[in-house]
Amino acid sequence: MTQTVELPIWLFILILLFAAVTAASHLLFPSVRWFFRRRMEKAVSQLNERLERPIEPFKLARRHDMIQRLIYQPDVALAVTEHAAEEGIPENVAFEEAKRYAREIVPSFSASAYFGFAIRLTRAISRALYRVRLVHFDEAGLNAISKDATVVFVMNHRSNMDYFLVTYLAAQRSALAYAVGEWARVWPLSRLIRAMGAYFIRRKSRNSLYRKVLAAYVRLATQGGVTQAMFPEGGLSLTGAPQPPKLGLLKYITDTFEPSGRDFVFVPVALNYDRVLEDRILLNAKASGGRRFDAKISVIAGFFFKQIWLRLRGKYHKFGYAAVSFGRPLSLASFSEGREGEVAKPLALELMGRINSVVPVLPAPMVAAIVEAADTPLSRAAIEAAYDGWVQKLQSEHVHLPRDDLSYATEAGLRILEERGVILRRAGMFEANPERRDLLCFYANSIAHLLR
Repeated sequence: MTQTVELPIWLFILILLFAAVTAASHLLFPSVRWFFRRRMEKAVSQLNERLERPIEPFKLARRHDMIQRLIYQPDVALAVTEHAAEEGIPENVAFEEAKRYAREIVPSFSASAYFGFAIRLTRAISRALYRVRLVHFDEAGLNAISKDATVVFVMNHRSNMDYFLVTYLAAQRSALAYAVGEWARVWPLSRLIRAMGAYFIRRKSRNSLYRKVLAAYVRLATQGGVTQAMFPEGGLSLTGAPQPPKLGLLKYITDTFEPSGRDFVFVPVALNYDRVLEDRILLNAKASGGRRFDAKISVIAGFFFKQIWLRLRGKYHKFGYAAVSFGRPLSLASFSEGREGEVAKPLALELMGRINSVVPVLPAPMVAAIVEAADTPLSRAAIEAAYDGWVQKLQSEHVHLPRDDLSYATEAGLRILEERGVILRRAGMFEANPERRDLLCFYANSIAHLLR
């Protein structure tokens, strides 16, 4: 026991390294994790004091624990067995497939990343590109929502800027958990989005096992009170007009509802823009007869560098107004009371109706609608008179009149459309540019349902 043992120096160093790693993994790392976990819990506790809807414990669970909890759900376990039988594969292989889906879906929410970085980023980008306006806010309706209810923001989908705007404007209420598509699974964007609490979905997956894992996660999150945000339309509008709702996630949510349990409250949110950044990409996708978006990273980077260059030269102009309206909340408990059969479809139609009814009316879409409907060129005075007529007819708090000045609003709408060549000015008269008719209709369509 006391004899001297000679070892090569490389072996002695290797033993020391193994001992250090073992000591760190058993003693140091748990202590460090506990220290940071305690600091995080203290920070979240302080943060919850100023949030109207505190961050739920479900959202703060460790990602590994959440994945384990998800894959051992009874319905997921049954789906694994059925999938193995259908595909003729061992159950352990099917189980690993379900586990892979769970790792793909489950986010890794970080309160510091969300409130420390994401909110600042969304605010900076939104304000840099647009004049952001909160057109209507149902304060009484939102304040009446029970603190125990799960809140789901349901929104029309006009642009990928929707994520930035709503995250920024809802920052004082709660942290939102978005359902995002495949576009957001690109590294390093995926890491940031997971840290913000978003979960990835395969929108066109026909795999029954995947859908069962996704449904189980949505059930756990909804029953856990996580504030969510979703787009009932499922994707961006290629025409600018509102789209019919898709059931998808909405059905997963309604299937988990129990009248005797936690209420689910849906808050309609409508967005509109004087300029949609992806308008030409969306129109090209429509012209090609599909939903393939040819948005190369080089084109996107070039766009942002161009805006920076214009700002440095003092020639940068914001892309007009971006506006958000919050509509009247809808309680699922009240909506489903007395109804028989499937509730998802009538709920989807009701929510889309509420969203469409509060779409903000902005200068560029209004001027586009007036010019698009005209058979002959219009003078500026005629456009302003038509604008005034619609403002009087709509008499809605969702009409945004910049500076409460009709003349300024008309001029702003004309300038935005003329600069992009959507309308032409000839001898003091304005008319649609035949080569950009699709773009004119794209903006007119955003409010056409309100003008009928």
